[in-house]
Amino acid sequence: MKLKLNNHLKFGETPLQRFDIAFLRDTDKLIQFKIDLNNRFEASQNLLKEEETTVEKSRKVMEEALTTTFQEKWIFVETLNSIQGKKKIKTQAENTELNKQVKMSIIDDMQKYMVDLATTAEKAVREGNMKQLYDTTENLPGKYSEPEILGRNKECKPVTEIQEQRNRWVEYFEDLLNWPPPLNPQDIKATGTDFLISAT
Repeated sequence: MKLKLNNHLKFGETPLQRFDIAFLRDTDKLIQFKIDLNNRFEASQNLLKEEETTVEKSRKVMEEALTTTFQEKWIFVETLNSIQGKKKIKTQAENTELNKQVKMSIIDDMQKYMVDLATTAEKAVREGNMKQLYDTTENLPGKYSEPEILGRNKECKPVTEIQEQRNRWVEYFEDLLNWPPPLNPQDIKATGTDFLISAT
């Protein structure tokens, strides 16, 4: 018998937050991070020297120092740089151009991230590592929906082949447009004049 224990948070506790350390591979970001971290720790050391400083205040300072460095893990360094550049510009024309670049780079980042997830999932399947496969599929963004079925035959079974779909449309319109003659036809009288209708 297996028991699954849930980790229940106590009142007032906050869940652990992931920190994105992938950006530390970029040397410029690593240097900037170290400088920011030293500055923040220096500020926290100054707070500790004061007499009225409590442990709670220093914890808040440390938490703020760590949480401000967190970013989405699928956004790459180039995109973050363009977002920072977007904050600095002033004119509208530059803003629209940079906005387009940011949107395109975010789309590219998402596609790269999805490809990376797919390759890790395929690797996990090949190796039989179900935990890694589950963790990978858990990270998939977006909402899931069933693939769209383009057509069904008369027995309501899905038609997937293109030629079968075309044949089904032909059959549908033949049934729709070729009605049998009505049982009680209306008595419509002919008019005395012919109308000129040009077919060209």
